[in-house]
Amino acid sequence: MSPLEIIILLPILAALAVWLGAPSRGTSLAISLVNLAIVATLFVQYSGQHVDGKMAYQAAHTVLTTPHIQFAVGADGLSLTMALLTTIVTAAAVWCTVDKERIYYTASLLISAGALGAFLSTDIFFLYAFHELALIPTFLIIALYGHGEKKEAAWKITLYLGVGSLILLAGLAGVVWLCSPKGALTFDLAQLKPFVGKDNAAWWGTYCFFTLLLGFGTLVSLFPFHSWAAPAYASAPTPIAMLHSGVLKKFGLYGLIRIALPLFPGAIHTPWIQQALLLMLLGNILVVGLITIHQRRLDDLLANSSVMHMGYIFLGLASGNALGINGAVLLMFAHGISISLLFLLNGKLRNQVGTLEFDKLGGLATNAPFLSIIFGIAAFASIGLPGLANFAGEVLIFLSTFQGFDVTKGFTMLQITTILSLWGVVISAVYMLRAYRKIFFGAPASGLFVSDPTLSQRVPMFFLSAVLLIVGCQPSLLLNVIQSSITAIGLK
Repeated sequence: MSPLEIIILLPILAALAVWLGAPSRGTSLAISLVNLAIVATLFVQYSGQHVDGKMAYQAAHTVLTTPHIQFAVGADGLSLTMALLTTIVTAAAVWCTVDKERIYYTASLLISAGALGAFLSTDIFFLYAFHELALIPTFLIIALYGHGEKKEAAWKITLYLGVGSLILLAGLAGVVWLCSPKGALTFDLAQLKPFVGKDNAAWWGTYCFFTLLLGFGTLVSLFPFHSWAAPAYASAPTPIAMLHSGVLKKFGLYGLIRIALPLFPGAIHTPWIQQALLLMLLGNILVVGLITIHQRRLDDLLANSSVMHMGYIFLGLASGNALGINGAVLLMFAHGISISLLFLLNGKLRNQVGTLEFDKLGGLATNAPFLSIIFGIAAFASIGLPGLANFAGEVLIFLSTFQGFDVTKGFTMLQITTILSLWGVVISAVYMLRAYRKIFFGAPASGLFVSDPTLSQRVPMFFLSAVLLIVGCQPSLLLNVIQSSITAIGLK
């Protein structure tokens, strides 16, 4: 049995055990830490032995022969990086889930299992199915146990992601039809061949790629299909917000890199597709960025900030070169860690003071210096401060858009978009630093205060902060592994 099958199966079995009456916290935390240890070990082994980017730890079990569908798993640097992100955030989310009903633990474990299955499956059918598995508990927990306008947020996320999943399903069906070997329909990514259309058949690949972009993009909150995301994150309970914004949201980006870009080479450089993507990602960065500045609650600010930062990752994809994809994957990991930490702190403040309105907060650093330091690390990482994980990914993305730049030909739309996107860095610095000041400094606005968490409660905060610092100071720990896989799947 492949270790990849084990790390997908363990959280499912743990969720079932918790649901049937096993100790909720002990079972969930033990399995989360075991999974983290297994994935970390596999990542280190792969880094040392499989730097050629080939799939490792493979296993396959045939389900159907016509069309060819199999439960198949495999891992390269790309999928292992996403699996590492998943297990890190899962461990932190489960650790911070204290005095909650068992359904919280069950939902967190199922979301983790679904995300791991989606990242590690090498069969399109199961890749899609595992993502849908992860969405179901997300909808339910937000609707039943969320904050604020939870039912409205749950309906909106159900509607948007339901439509997005249908569009994605149509795109994946097109992939199987266009890229399967002649006379043998298959869902196996290893057997699918890059589509190269001839004469008047070339447009099939272009439109299939665009369908995938819309489907995956909706799941990632690509503008203008983004309005479901901020209410969902703001309404979700803390562990669900951490897992959804930090991990599950990356599935759409992963799918574009794993499926769309290698199977439809050159489609991203088709003028109308690239221009459409550049306009949409500018909407994420500038339009949503300006919306974020006007938020008056911390949860709304963080939720909109998460949507905004997806624009930078899409900019890396729009570059269509290996440097940009490397930066995008690194930023996917870094954003997942930083936004999870911010939502963890957001939940801590909500539980203690009962409000997240900036006008009712202030001066909290006096009684909670530890929280103010950790919040500062997470906020500065989100801004892209050098020395923290997000910085390296953003720099690689910006540099990738100028790769091969010819000054005699002037700026292309890609480079103009990059220059405009740099204003997003300023926007994010404004809203994040202002939020930091309003919450932790100045005079208390309404007499509310928080105390620093206990030593046990500090563990996930220390852990996520350490990851941001380690990857920020040594991004090559991830980049060397990611680079090998990006090259192996045909992206140069």
